[in-house]
Amino acid sequence: MTLPLYDSGAFSALFVGFLFGWVLEGAGFGSARKLTGQFLLRDWTVFKVMFTAVLVAAFGLWLFETLGWLAPDGVFVSQLLVVGTALGGLLIGAGFAIGGYCPGTSAVGLASGRLDALFFMIGMVIGSAVFAAVFDVIGPVVSAEAQVSPTLPEFFGVPALAVILALTAVAVLGWRLGSRLEARFGGPLGVEQVLAGLAEEGSTRRGEAGFVERAVHPAE
Repeated sequence: MTLPLYDSGAFSALFVGFLFGWVLEGAGFGSARKLTGQFLLRDWTVFKVMFTAVLVAAFGLWLFETLGWLAPDGVFVSQLLVVGTALGGLLIGAGFAIGGYCPGTSAVGLASGRLDALFFMIGMVIGSAVFAAVFDVIGPVVSAEAQVSPTLPEFFGVPALAVILALTAVAVLGWRLGSRLEARFGGPLGVEQVLAGLAEEGSTRRGEAGFVERAVHPAE
């Protein structure tokens, strides 16, 4: 048995992307309120869901390597660009905090009919185009301090299972801290509040449309 499970990479990507989008929408990540709530430390759903995904993936890769289903070098590890990663993390973090979406959740939000997700994706495309246009100028800067990126087990010189157990401990502590902060702020954002946000957005658009209609066709 080898990975990927499908000979067609496109089909694998489509299948996994569908599952990923379904999980994101089920967790409420199609609403910008969820990610914003994480930054405000009021709703820790993002931390809980994503850290759980990290642990499942890490344990799954370790298990597959142990069973011989996945070669140790079967997972691509990109080169570490210290400066580029730091600058990119700063920019994308600011984008998350301001826009309330990441690239994946913005696609889910757009599929859910959210107008703010559309504008976020438009900004993302424009930003990518600008980066590509000026890459010849800023390329040497973002590529500075490039080095081979070791995995966490290689960096700390410990078995992969030890890293997984350490990450599990961090996840448990973060989960408990998040639950306490959520209780202090009235609990995580519920389905009703997410839907209320979508309803408010629709009401705003209907109100704007009504304003335009009255301006074009004023009552006689």
